[in-house]
Amino acid sequence: MKIAVLIPCLNEEEAITSVVNDFSKQLPSAEIYVYDNGSTDRTIDVARSAGAIVSTESRKGKGNVVSRMFADIDADIYVLVDGDDTYDATVAPAMVDKLLDENLDMVVGIRDHKDEDEAYRSGHQAGNALFNKFLGVVFEKTFTDIFSGYRIFSKRFVKTFPCLSRGFEIEMEMSIHSIAARLPVAEMVTTYGKRPEGSHSKLNTYRDGFRILMTMINLLRHISPFKFYAGIAALLALISFGLGLPVIADWLQTGLVPKLPTAVLAASIGIISCLFFAIGIILNSVSRGYTEMRRLEYLNFASAAVCCSDKCEKDNKF
Repeated sequence: MKIAVLIPCLNEEEAITSVVNDFSKQLPSAEIYVYDNGSTDRTIDVARSAGAIVSTESRKGKGNVVSRMFADIDADIYVLVDGDDTYDATVAPAMVDKLLDENLDMVVGIRDHKDEDEAYRSGHQAGNALFNKFLGVVFEKTFTDIFSGYRIFSKRFVKTFPCLSRGFEIEMEMSIHSIAARLPVAEMVTTYGKRPEGSHSKLNTYRDGFRILMTMINLLRHISPFKFYAGIAALLALISFGLGLPVIADWLQTGLVPKLPTAVLAASIGIISCLFFAIGIILNSVSRGYTEMRRLEYLNFASAAVCCSDKCEKDNKF
Protein backbone atom coordinates (compact mmCIF):
# COMPACT_ATOMS: atom_id res chain seq x y z
CA MET A 1 0.00 0.00 0.00
CA LYS A 2 1.07 3.54 -0.56
CA ILE A 3 1.66 5.26 2.77
CA ALA A 4 2.36 8.99 2.99
CA VAL A 5 3.80 10.62 6.11
CA LEU A 6 2.71 14.25 6.23
CA ILE A 7 4.78 16.66 8.33
CA PRO A 8 3.65 20.30 8.49
CA CYS A 9 6.32 22.47 10.07
CA LEU A 10 7.50 25.98 10.80
CA ASN A 11 11.04 26.73 12.00
CA GLU A 12 11.87 23.15 13.03
CA GLU A 13 15.50 23.06 11.93
CA GLU A 14 16.54 21.35 15.17
CA ALA A 15 13.90 18.61 15.07
CA ILE A 16 12.96 17.81 11.48
CA THR A 17 15.91 15.50 10.70
CA SER A 18 15.05 13.24 13.61
CA VAL A 19 11.35 13.14 12.65
CA VAL A 20 12.09 12.25 9.01
CA ASN A 21 14.66 9.60 9.95
CA ASP A 22 12.49 8.01 12.64
CA PHE A 23 9.43 7.64 10.42
CA SER A 24 11.53 6.45 7.48
CA LYS A 25 12.88 3.73 9.72
CA GLN A 26 9.52 2.66 11.13
CA LEU A 27 7.64 2.89 7.80
CA PRO A 28 10.36 2.10 5.23
CA SER A 29 7.92 1.91 2.30
CA ALA A 30 6.34 5.29 3.08
CA GLU A 31 6.99 8.54 1.29
CA ILE A 32 7.88 11.37 3.70
CA TYR A 33 6.44 14.79 2.84
CA VAL A 34 7.49 17.97 4.63
CA TYR A 35 5.44 21.10 3.94
CA ASP A 36 7.09 24.26 5.18
CA ASN A 37 4.91 27.19 6.26
CA GLY A 38 7.34 30.08 5.86
CA SER A 39 10.30 29.07 8.02
CA THR A 40 13.02 31.63 8.55
CA ASP A 41 15.65 29.04 9.51
CA ARG A 42 17.15 26.12 7.54
CA THR A 43 14.15 23.79 7.92
CA ILE A 44 13.69 23.31 4.16
CA ASP A 45 17.35 22.47 3.45
CA VAL A 46 17.65 20.18 6.47
CA ALA A 47 14.44 18.30 5.62
CA ARG A 48 15.53 17.84 2.01
CA SER A 49 18.94 16.59 3.13
CA ALA A 50 17.20 14.05 5.39
CA GLY A 51 15.44 12.61 2.34
CA ALA A 52 11.99 14.17 2.62
CA ILE A 53 9.94 15.43 -0.31
CA VAL A 54 9.74 19.14 0.51
CA SER A 55 7.04 21.61 -0.55
CA THR A 56 5.90 24.96 0.76
CA GLU A 57 2.58 26.60 1.66
CA SER A 58 2.59 30.39 1.76
CA ARG A 59 -0.73 30.82 3.60
CA LYS A 60 0.04 30.97 7.29
CA GLY A 61 -1.54 28.45 9.67
CA LYS A 62 -1.39 24.71 10.23
CA GLY A 63 -4.92 24.27 8.85
CA ASN A 64 -3.85 25.80 5.54
CA VAL A 65 -0.85 23.48 5.37
CA VAL A 66 -2.90 20.36 6.11
CA SER A 67 -5.50 21.42 3.54
CA ARG A 68 -2.78 21.75 0.90
CA MET A 69 -1.27 18.38 1.84
CA PHE A 70 -4.61 16.58 1.65
CA ALA A 71 -5.26 18.13 -1.77
CA ASP A 72 -1.80 17.49 -3.26
CA ILE A 73 -0.88 14.04 -2.03
CA ASP A 74 -2.46 10.79 -3.16
CA ALA A 75 -2.01 7.70 -1.00
CA ASP A 76 -3.93 4.81 0.57
CA ILE A 77 -2.95 5.66 4.16
CA TYR A 78 -1.90 9.02 5.55
CA VAL A 79 0.20 9.54 8.68
CA LEU A 80 -0.05 13.11 9.99
CA VAL A 81 2.51 14.16 12.59
CA ASP A 82 4.02 17.41 13.83
CA GLY A 83 7.59 18.25 12.92
CA ASP A 84 8.72 19.04 16.48
CA ASP A 85 9.93 15.50 17.37
CA THR A 86 7.54 15.11 20.30
CA TYR A 87 5.62 12.09 18.98
CA ASP A 88 6.79 8.49 19.08
CA ALA A 89 7.45 7.10 15.60
CA THR A 90 7.73 3.51 16.87
CA VAL A 91 3.96 3.39 17.39
CA ALA A 92 3.21 4.29 13.75
CA PRO A 93 3.21 0.67 12.41
CA ALA A 94 0.81 -0.42 15.18
CA MET A 95 -1.49 2.52 14.44
CA VAL A 96 -1.49 1.65 10.72
CA ASP A 97 -2.24 -1.99 11.55
CA LYS A 98 -5.11 -0.93 13.78
CA LEU A 99 -6.56 1.19 10.99
CA LEU A 100 -6.43 -1.76 8.60
CA ASP A 101 -7.40 -4.57 10.98
CA GLU A 102 -10.47 -2.74 12.30
CA ASN A 103 -11.32 -1.09 8.97
CA LEU A 104 -11.19 2.42 10.45
CA ASP A 105 -10.95 5.88 8.94
CA MET A 106 -8.91 7.55 11.67
CA VAL A 107 -6.67 6.49 14.55
CA VAL A 108 -5.74 9.24 17.03
CA GLY A 109 -2.58 9.08 19.10
CA ILE A 110 -3.38 9.89 22.74
CA ARG A 111 -0.47 11.80 24.25
CA ASP A 112 1.10 10.12 27.29
CA HIS A 113 3.54 12.73 28.60
CA LYS A 114 4.67 10.68 31.63
CA ASP A 115 4.31 13.67 33.96
CA GLU A 116 6.75 15.76 31.93
CA ASP A 117 5.26 19.24 32.26
CA GLU A 118 7.88 20.58 29.89
CA ALA A 119 6.46 18.36 27.16
CA TYR A 120 2.80 18.99 27.89
CA ARG A 121 2.18 22.05 30.03
CA SER A 122 -0.47 21.84 32.74
CA GLY A 123 -2.42 24.74 31.22
CA HIS A 124 -2.66 22.91 27.92
CA GLN A 125 -3.71 19.71 29.69
CA ALA A 126 -6.52 21.53 31.51
CA GLY A 127 -7.68 23.23 28.31
CA ASN A 128 -7.61 19.95 26.43
CA ALA A 129 -9.71 18.23 29.10
CA LEU A 130 -12.20 21.11 29.14
CA PHE A 131 -12.66 21.09 25.37
CA ASN A 132 -12.98 17.29 25.37
CA LYS A 133 -15.87 17.54 27.85
CA PHE A 134 -17.45 20.43 25.95
CA LEU A 135 -17.26 18.38 22.75
CA GLY A 136 -19.03 15.50 24.49
CA VAL A 137 -21.84 17.77 25.70
CA VAL A 138 -22.34 19.52 22.36
CA PHE A 139 -21.89 16.60 19.97
CA GLU A 140 -22.80 13.72 22.33
CA LYS A 141 -19.46 12.00 21.73
CA THR A 142 -15.90 12.88 22.61
CA PHE A 143 -12.27 11.85 22.30
CA THR A 144 -9.61 11.45 24.95
CA ASP A 145 -7.30 13.91 23.16
CA ILE A 146 -8.98 15.97 20.42
CA PHE A 147 -5.91 18.17 19.95
CA SER A 148 -3.43 15.40 19.24
CA GLY A 149 -1.32 16.14 16.15
CA TYR A 150 -0.54 12.44 15.59
CA ARG A 151 -3.19 10.76 13.45
CA ILE A 152 -3.55 8.00 10.85
CA PHE A 153 -6.18 8.44 8.12
CA SER A 154 -7.74 6.41 5.37
CA LYS A 155 -7.90 7.86 1.88
CA ARG A 156 -11.66 8.25 2.05
CA PHE A 157 -11.35 10.39 5.20
CA VAL A 158 -8.74 12.68 3.65
CA LYS A 159 -10.49 13.13 0.33
CA THR A 160 -13.90 13.92 1.87
CA PHE A 161 -12.69 16.17 4.69
CA PRO A 162 -13.70 19.81 3.98
CA CYS A 163 -10.81 21.33 6.00
CA LEU A 164 -12.20 24.79 6.83
CA SER A 165 -9.84 25.73 9.67
CA ARG A 166 -6.74 27.82 9.07
CA GLY A 167 -4.76 27.32 12.27
CA PHE A 168 -4.20 24.90 15.15
CA GLU A 169 -7.95 24.28 15.46
CA ILE A 170 -7.61 21.84 12.55
CA GLU A 171 -7.30 18.82 14.89
CA MET A 172 -10.60 19.66 16.56
CA GLU A 173 -12.26 20.04 13.16
CA MET A 174 -11.04 16.56 12.19
CA SER A 175 -12.54 15.12 15.36
CA ILE A 176 -15.87 16.88 14.86
CA HIS A 177 -15.97 15.82 11.20
CA SER A 178 -15.60 12.17 12.20
CA ILE A 179 -18.44 12.52 14.71
CA ALA A 180 -20.77 14.36 12.33
CA ALA A 181 -20.14 11.91 9.48
CA ARG A 182 -20.35 8.89 11.85
CA LEU A 183 -16.95 7.57 10.76
CA PRO A 184 -15.29 4.59 12.45
CA VAL A 185 -12.38 5.88 14.54
CA ALA A 186 -10.20 4.67 17.40
CA GLU A 187 -7.47 5.91 19.73
CA MET A 188 -4.08 4.54 20.77
CA VAL A 189 -1.80 5.72 23.55
CA THR A 190 1.55 7.12 22.38
CA THR A 191 4.52 8.57 24.21
CA TYR A 192 4.76 12.36 24.11
CA GLY A 193 8.17 13.84 24.80
CA LYS A 194 9.96 17.16 25.09
CA ARG A 195 10.97 19.27 22.16
CA PRO A 196 14.68 19.14 21.29
CA GLU A 197 16.91 21.94 22.52
CA GLY A 198 16.45 25.07 20.42
CA SER A 199 12.93 24.18 19.21
CA HIS A 200 10.06 26.38 20.38
CA SER A 201 6.28 25.93 20.47
CA LYS A 202 4.17 28.13 18.20
CA LEU A 203 1.06 27.80 20.37
CA ASN A 204 -0.46 30.77 22.18
CA THR A 205 -2.61 29.36 24.97
CA TYR A 206 -5.25 32.09 25.20
CA ARG A 207 -5.35 33.27 21.58
CA ASP A 208 -5.49 29.77 20.11
CA GLY A 209 -7.89 28.60 22.83
CA PHE A 210 -10.32 31.39 21.92
CA ARG A 211 -10.03 30.57 18.22
CA ILE A 212 -10.70 26.91 18.95
CA LEU A 213 -13.82 27.77 20.98
CA MET A 214 -15.14 30.01 18.18
CA THR A 215 -14.43 27.29 15.62
CA MET A 216 -16.31 24.71 17.70
CA ILE A 217 -19.33 27.01 18.01
CA ASN A 218 -19.21 27.77 14.29
CA LEU A 219 -19.03 24.08 13.40
CA LEU A 220 -21.99 23.41 15.68
CA ARG A 221 -23.93 26.08 13.77
CA HIS A 222 -23.15 24.38 10.46
CA ILE A 223 -23.36 20.73 11.47
CA SER A 224 -26.26 20.86 13.91
CA PRO A 225 -28.08 24.15 13.29
CA PHE A 226 -31.22 23.08 15.16
CA LYS A 227 -29.27 22.70 18.42
CA PHE A 228 -27.54 26.02 17.89
CA TYR A 229 -30.59 28.11 17.02
CA ALA A 230 -32.94 26.25 19.36
CA GLY A 231 -30.53 27.04 22.20
CA ILE A 232 -30.64 30.73 21.35
CA ALA A 233 -34.43 30.54 21.03
CA ALA A 234 -34.71 28.91 24.46
CA LEU A 235 -32.55 31.62 26.04
CA LEU A 236 -34.62 34.40 24.44
CA ALA A 237 -37.85 32.69 25.47
CA LEU A 238 -36.62 32.56 29.06
CA ILE A 239 -35.80 36.28 28.98
CA SER A 240 -39.18 37.06 27.43
CA PHE A 241 -40.95 35.02 30.09
CA GLY A 242 -39.00 36.73 32.88
CA LEU A 243 -39.89 40.18 31.60
CA GLY A 244 -43.49 39.35 30.76
CA LEU A 245 -44.52 37.48 33.90
CA PRO A 246 -44.86 40.60 36.14
CA VAL A 247 -46.83 42.34 33.36
CA ILE A 248 -49.23 39.41 33.10
CA ALA A 249 -49.59 39.31 36.89
CA ASP A 250 -50.52 43.03 36.97
CA TRP A 251 -53.03 42.55 34.17
CA LEU A 252 -54.70 39.61 35.94
CA GLN A 253 -55.03 41.63 39.16
CA THR A 254 -56.05 45.05 37.77
CA GLY A 255 -57.03 44.47 34.18
CA LEU A 256 -54.46 47.12 33.20
CA VAL A 257 -50.97 47.09 31.68
CA PRO A 258 -49.09 49.80 33.56
CA LYS A 259 -45.68 48.69 32.25
CA LEU A 260 -46.38 48.99 28.54
CA PRO A 261 -42.74 49.33 27.39
CA THR A 262 -41.82 46.17 29.30
CA ALA A 263 -44.77 44.35 27.75
CA VAL A 264 -43.72 45.42 24.25
CA LEU A 265 -40.11 44.37 24.90
CA ALA A 266 -41.16 40.97 26.26
CA ALA A 267 -43.45 40.36 23.28
CA SER A 268 -40.72 41.41 20.81
CA ILE A 269 -38.15 39.10 22.37
CA GLY A 270 -40.72 36.29 22.32
CA ILE A 271 -41.31 36.81 18.59
CA ILE A 272 -37.57 36.82 17.92
CA SER A 273 -37.31 33.58 19.89
CA CYS A 274 -39.92 31.97 17.62
CA LEU A 275 -38.02 33.19 14.56
CA PHE A 276 -34.78 31.63 15.78
CA PHE A 277 -36.59 28.36 16.40
CA ALA A 278 -38.03 28.40 12.88
CA ILE A 279 -34.60 29.22 11.41
CA GLY A 280 -33.16 26.21 13.26
CA ILE A 281 -35.79 23.90 11.75
CA ILE A 282 -35.20 25.20 8.21
CA LEU A 283 -31.41 25.13 8.38
CA ASN A 284 -31.47 21.67 9.93
CA SER A 285 -33.18 20.38 6.78
CA VAL A 286 -30.54 22.07 4.62
CA SER A 287 -27.74 20.66 6.77
CA ARG A 288 -29.23 17.17 6.56
CA GLY A 289 -29.18 17.35 2.77
CA TYR A 290 -25.55 18.46 2.82
CA THR A 291 -24.66 15.64 5.21
CA GLU A 292 -26.31 13.08 2.94
CA MET A 293 -24.36 14.39 -0.07
CA ARG A 294 -21.10 14.24 1.87
CA ARG A 295 -21.92 10.70 3.01
CA LEU A 296 -22.54 9.59 -0.59
CA GLU A 297 -19.23 11.11 -1.64
CA TYR A 298 -17.51 9.28 1.23
CA LEU A 299 -19.03 5.98 0.10
CA ASN A 300 -17.46 6.41 -3.36
CA PHE A 301 -14.08 5.56 -1.83
CA ALA A 302 -13.16 2.04 -0.79
CA SER A 303 -11.92 1.55 2.76
CA ALA A 304 -8.21 1.14 3.43
CA ALA A 305 -8.75 -2.50 4.42
CA VAL A 306 -10.51 -3.26 1.12
CA CYS A 307 -7.76 -1.52 -0.87
CA CYS A 308 -5.14 -3.55 0.97
CA SER A 309 -7.01 -6.80 0.32
CA ASP A 310 -7.43 -6.05 -3.37
CA LYS A 311 -3.77 -5.18 -3.82
CA CYS A 312 -2.68 -8.32 -1.96
CA GLU A 313 -4.85 -10.44 -4.28
CA LYS A 314 -3.34 -8.78 -7.36
CA ASP A 315 0.20 -9.33 -6.03
CA ASN A 316 -0.54 -13.00 -5.42
CA LYS A 317 -1.84 -13.44 -8.98
CA PHE A 318 1.42 -12.18 -10.39
